[in-house]
Formats: sequence, C-alpha cells, structure tokens
Amino acid sequence: LAIDRGFFRAEGLTVKIQMLQGGAEGPPKLQSGNLDISFGAYVPFFMAKEEGFPLHIVADAFQSAPGTHTLLVARDSDIHTVQDLSGKKIGVNVKRNLSSLLVQATLRPQGVTLDDNKDFVPIPFPNMQAALKNNVVDAVQAVEPFSSQLQQSLGARLIADLSQGPTADFPVAGYASTESWAKKNPNTLAAFRRAIGRAQTLLADRQVLARTLPTYTQIDANTAATLHVGVFPTSINTTRLQRVADLAQQYGYLTKPIDVKTLVSTGSG
Repeated sequence: LAIDRGFFRAEGLTVKIQMLQGGAEGPPKLQSGNLDISFGAYVPFFMAKEEGFPLHIVADAFQSAPGTHTLLVARDSDIHTVQDLSGKKIGVNVKRNLSSLLVQATLRPQGVTLDDNKDFVPIPFPNMQAALKNNVVDAVQAVEPFSSQLQQSLGARLIADLSQGPTADFPVAGYASTESWAKKNPNTLAAFRRAIGRAQTLLADRQVLARTLPTYTQIDANTAATLHVGVFPTSINTTRLQRVADLAQQYGYLTKPIDVKTLVSTGSG
C-alpha cells in the first residue's frame, strides 16, 4: 500500500521488495547487507538477538485481534476442550516460533503442557487443511485467511482463540534492521517510519484493506471483507513489545531477558 500510494517516493525513498522463505532468513540477510530492512515476526527476531544478531526495531507492523490466530480441530474430532489436547499432535507453520508460543501460553495456564519438540509438527499454512483432513495432526494453529477457510470448507471447530488472555492484542511482527544500519541511516529510517505509518493508518479502514489484499494475494475482495483482522500500529510501543520478549523467556524461547527499549531508536520520526 505504501508503495502503490507513493508514500515512500514522497519521502525520497526507492523501495524494492525481496521475498523471503521464512522469518529466520531475515537476520542473516540484514547482517550481510543484502537487505536494509526486513519484515518478520518478533519471536524469531528476539531469538536471533539472543544469539548475537544486532537487532534494531524500525517500525511496528501487526498486532493480533480476536480470530486472527486460532487453534482448530477437525469437525469429527473427539477433542472438545483444550484439556483434550494433552499429548496430541499440533500443526504449526514453524516449530519454536510465534505459533507454538501462542499455543503454549494459552494451554499451559489451563493445565496442558506440551513438548516443543515432540508435540508440534511443522506444516505450512496452505497444507493444514489436508493435514487435518487426513489426521496427520490432531489440531492446527491457523491464521487468517486459512482459519476462516478451514472452518468454512472443512467444518473445522474452534478449540481456542489464541488472541485472548495472556496473548490478547499480541504484537506479531515488525520491521527490523541492524544496529549499525540504523545508526548510519537515521534520516532513511525516519522516512521509512513516516511512510509505513501513513499506510498503517489507512489500513484501519476495512474497505481499504479489502481492496488492497487482492492486489498481492489470492484472497478475493469478498473474502477479504469478512476476515478477522488485527491492528496495524502506527508507532512503536515498547511496553507492548516487551510482552513478547517476556513471554518468550517465560516459555523457554529465550534464556535471558531482553530490554526492548534498547532496540528502538528515539527521535527518528
């Protein structure tokens, strides 16, 4: 949206998009200089930080809302409560990432403890319908539009909304760079924030969202208008982002605390 509306161009920036295979691909490409800024989920960004990646958060991108992240089972499954998930196999797009953290943080307070290595099965989102239908897994952690599609086409049942309780309004993803790039390019960083902020503001309008999604995905406008949609923040709230780092440490994805305030520059826009 920021590219199509000319928001980057108005800031004097030329933005070229490079597709990545997964969130873990971002940090090494940033560190090598192949990317200046990368979009990605906060959980792998923070895990990379603990492993030595010089993470700098450029801008916030997406925050969960009811229905955006769900835990589903097949229509005829004998699983009816979260307690029934004990010892079951759960499909997630990537193991030890945001998906499994959301599941852990939702289930453990309700008495269900899962093993990150044994109980989670990596399944790409587009393949979850077949996995659920063929009993490859007992449940899947789905996101939109796959969550709605699974419920409509397969009759999948909702066992838990993963954007409630400890993970309500959860920061999902943002834009990041290296510390050195941020220090060397404060004006570019500020310009990027302003441009992406303008686009994020427009996405509060569901009609704009419905028109934009079909331009770069296979989601049609009618489907886009009915999806559960999260929040597109227009500024960085370090208190909110600290929740991600704290929860990641609580569930063993990080071994030590991360002070998110140290990862964000001030006075840059």
